[in-house]
Amino acid sequence: MFTLYYATHTCSLASHIALLDAGAPYELKRIDFGKKEQQSPAYLAVNPKGRVPAMVTPRGILTETPAMLAFIAQSFPDARLAPVNDPFAFAELQSFNSYLCSVLHVAHAHRMRGYRWADEPSSFADMQRKAPQSVGACFDLIESRMLKGPWVMGDSYTVADPYLFTLAQWLEDDGVDPARIPQVMAHRSRMAEWPNVKKAIAEEFAD
Repeated sequence: MFTLYYATHTCSLASHIALLDAGAPYELKRIDFGKKEQQSPAYLAVNPKGRVPAMVTPRGILTETPAMLAFIAQSFPDARLAPVNDPFAFAELQSFNSYLCSVLHVAHAHRMRGYRWADEPSSFADMQRKAPQSVGACFDLIESRMLKGPWVMGDSYTVADPYLFTLAQWLEDDGVDPARIPQVMAHRSRMAEWPNVKKAIAEEFAD
């Protein structure tokens, strides 16, 4: 059994979808950011970073979406969510997911979490103005150089697909014009019709 700590409208959705894709047994525990539950002693005992997602597994607790997605894919190889028997192809998938985590998501976070990097309100405003450019540049690169086919890695669906879908849901709020990235938008539309995507979203908003 896996326990996924999540919050709505966050990147935890990617791991939630992957658990469904893998056919993994899991339960959900919602963290309410409005009540600052991510800073509660109970949650900090699970994840001292005070962020989501976190996943309790029989072997311990995992954080960071790329690591969690890789673990799910490797733990359920029959689901074929990653090229686990091809070291180079698996590294390519990890490279894509790492880019989403360390570059795109960070660029997105500058729009509303500038306090992580600065103290002056004027700095926050500057980061917000920059977000459409910095986030847009990330999606431009994904559009032109990183998408390999109908799915992120080409013809085969992998754990990179729910991750891209999750972050692509925020691009309009970040000020990115969807018309400039038609392949990303086609991927997002395709994923939105994926049964496990619909199920994960319904479960997260069931309360």
